[in-house]
Amino acid sequence: MTEHDLTTPQLPRLTVYRQPESLGAAEDLDFALELLQRARSGRLGPSLRLYRPLPTVAFGQRDANLPGFEAAADACRRLGFEPLVRKAGGRAAAYHQGTLVIDHIEPHPDAIVQAKARFSQFGELLAGALRRVGVHAAVGEIAGEYCPGEFSVHGQSLDSPGHRIKLIGTAQRVVSGGWLFSSVIVVEDSAPIREVLTASYAALGLEWDPATAGAANDLLPGLDVKTVEDAVVEAYQSYGHIVDGDFRALLA
Repeated sequence: MTEHDLTTPQLPRLTVYRQPESLGAAEDLDFALELLQRARSGRLGPSLRLYRPLPTVAFGQRDANLPGFEAAADACRRLGFEPLVRKAGGRAAAYHQGTLVIDHIEPHPDAIVQAKARFSQFGELLAGALRRVGVHAAVGEIAGEYCPGEFSVHGQSLDSPGHRIKLIGTAQRVVSGGWLFSSVIVVEDSAPIREVLTASYAALGLEWDPATAGAANDLLPGLDVKTVEDAVVEAYQSYGHIVDGDFRALLA
């Protein structure tokens, strides 16, 4: 064994499961929580689940308690989006098959440790993945964004540096024995997302700036979800030793 072998830390094994199609809008959200339960009980090791979801608006718990929630949900259905209430905090966020959902699940004996640091760490990792494919991306909340967060990832047009759009939202669920870190990257077809968010936020009585909603290919025409997915997996190589997993095995 060489001196390099003794001093270089071993990266953790990280199994990547590419989900070929949505299980259903609600089922996709529920399955992430099922995987978290498996991790906390020792039945699942560090894993990434990647998939393209059906059109969904995931409302936060606070949204569901507002007087306009039912009207917002009805507006989502009229526009072809399934309204759901997620376990994590935050405000309404929309996604569809032009987006990439990343569920990062890990068992951990003290999962609350470094919980906030994960937002910064994975925000920077995902911004780096977008930069890898040519999008000018950075971490940080932008004024007026939907589902605002300190560690959102935004993109910026080189032709119009003052205009920034939100590209990635992140959320985390921590339980005894494990954590789930979920990210949604909006890659393609931003118009339906902007439309359904405008209707939803109006019904809820929440202010935001629709100009902050966009997709990565608004900034880099021709960019597609597959290219971004590959860039995300490549970026995660700095975090863990990537192993391909068979998603069907998770359903067995």
